[in-house]
Amino acid sequence: MGMSVPQPDNARDQALALMVRKDNIEAELETHISILKANNADMQTPLVDAEGFPRADMDIYAVRGARVRIIELRNDLRDVIDAIGKALEGVFDPTLVVHDTPVQEAAAGPLKPFAKVDGVAPGSPAADALLQRGDLLVKFGRLDQNSIKNGSLQPLAEIVAENEGRVIPIRVLRDDKIEFLSLTPRKNWGGRGMLGCHIVNYTPS
Repeated sequence: MGMSVPQPDNARDQALALMVRKDNIEAELETHISILKANNADMQTPLVDAEGFPRADMDIYAVRGARVRIIELRNDLRDVIDAIGKALEGVFDPTLVVHDTPVQEAAAGPLKPFAKVDGVAPGSPAADALLQRGDLLVKFGRLDQNSIKNGSLQPLAEIVAENEGRVIPIRVLRDDKIEFLSLTPRKNWGGRGMLGCHIVNYTPS
């Protein structure tokens, strides 16, 4: 199933509508994940026994249906998070809406990576944002490569500290493609820091 992106009049309203959509997707995901848990199953649990017969200790029909829907919802969630990131770019940096075109961006010079994600903790805010180890940060809120002086990532730490519980739009370079993500720093998620990922300086080889 594809995601239907709302088209409000401005970037802020669009972002808010998309966030509601994200919450609804996550709530439905939890419902289907609970079906798997009730059957002591996950996305990889075999549905047949050693002899190849359907297992009698679980509701095979319910588990199959939940798995299909979880896959669909995860795809929708990725799409809506990407869309939120793009909408928030327009909220936090309205100039991007007007000027972020291929011709003008090329004239200003392409964005270059300034930091690398060296690890992501399961269940962390970084994991919720779909960050992956090896992602290269090219934009983090208002920060880009020009914001980092002498290799110090202190500006990034300051952005995180200023935005606890608030969405930070980020762009990462992954497999030679730009991905738009949304990251919400928070404490008490079960691990260290407010992101749950290790970010290091990146210097092109």
